[in-house]
Amino acid sequence: PRSTLFPYTTLFRSGDEVCGIVTADGREFTGPVILATGHSARDVYYMLHENGVELESKGIAIGVRLEHPQQLIDSIQYHNPEGRGKYLPAAEYSFVTQVKGRGVYSFCMCPGGEVVCAASEGGGVVVNGMSRFARDGSNANAALLVGVGPEDFGSDHPLAGVELQRRMEQAAYRAAIAAGGAAYQAPAQTVGDFLAGRAGGASAKVRPTYARGVAWCDLRQCLPGFAADAIAEALPLLDRRLHGFADEDAVMTGVETRSSSPVRIVRDDALQARVEGAPDDAPESGLYPCGEGAGYAGGIMSAACDGLRVARVLADAFESR
Repeated sequence: PRSTLFPYTTLFRSGDEVCGIVTADGREFTGPVILATGHSARDVYYMLHENGVELESKGIAIGVRLEHPQQLIDSIQYHNPEGRGKYLPAAEYSFVTQVKGRGVYSFCMCPGGEVVCAASEGGGVVVNGMSRFARDGSNANAALLVGVGPEDFGSDHPLAGVELQRRMEQAAYRAAIAAGGAAYQAPAQTVGDFLAGRAGGASAKVRPTYARGVAWCDLRQCLPGFAADAIAEALPLLDRRLHGFADEDAVMTGVETRSSSPVRIVRDDALQARVEGAPDDAPESGLYPCGEGAGYAGGIMSAACDGLRVARVLADAFESR
C-alpha cells in the first residue's frame, strides 16, 4: 500500500516496513527512507499519525520578535553612548531569565538585521529574523520566547502542539486585519504600550522591518495569557541587566511560533521510527526520521549532527550486509 507523503511523493510499504518512495514522475526508489523534512512540514506529521507511526508531544517556545535601533544595542553592550564607533561589529546579546518557574529567553539574535515572514499556511502569520552578511541594517532584532510544555497544549493528542501554534498564527492574522492591516501584515506593539496594556500606535524610534508591513494592535490578542504575562514580567528584569532594553519605543512583532518542533517522531535504538501496534518481532520500519522535524534537534548544528548519526547507522547497516 502507498501513503501520501507530499503532493509529489508517496511512500510504499509492506506491512509495517517502509520499502521506498515513488516520485512525482513515477520513478520508484527502494530501500530505507530518511525523513528530514524540517519542523514545519505539518502535512508529514499528520500523514505519519494516520499511518500509525508513533509520535509524542514535546516542549517548544513561543513569543515575539523584539526590534531595537542597532545603535541602542551597541551603546548598551559597548557601554558607550556613541555606540560601536567605526571599527567594532554590530553588538549582539543573549539572555535567559525565569518568571514564575517559566523560562523566558532570547533566540536567534540578528544584529543589523530584519524581521522576516515565515508562514507556511494560509490565514496565519509567523515571524522570524535574519541578518545579511554586512549586518549593517539600522535595527537589531531577536526572538523573545517563553517556554511551553505539553501540559500547556490543552490536549494530550501528539499533535496538540501543532494546533497551539496554528491557533496563535491564525489569531495573529486576524488581529492585524482587525486593526486595519492588509492580509499577511503582522500585528505589532511598542514595549511601552504592551506593558501599559493598551493597543497604542507606531513607535517614534523604530521603523519595523517586516517586509509586508505591520498593524498596530494589542499582542495579547494572539499570545496565550501565560506567555504574555511572562514577557511582561521579564522585560523589566532584563532591563536591569541591559539598561534601556525595555525602551518604550522598542517594537514587538508577532508571532514567533516555529523555534522548534512541537512533535517528536519516536525512534528505536536503531534510529528508526516505531509503528504503533507492530509486534516486538516485526521487521524494522525502514523509516529514519532525523533533524529538527523529527524532534531530535534544536538548531542548525544539532540537526546536522543528528543527520550524521543517522547516516552513520545506515552506513554500518549496509556495510554489515
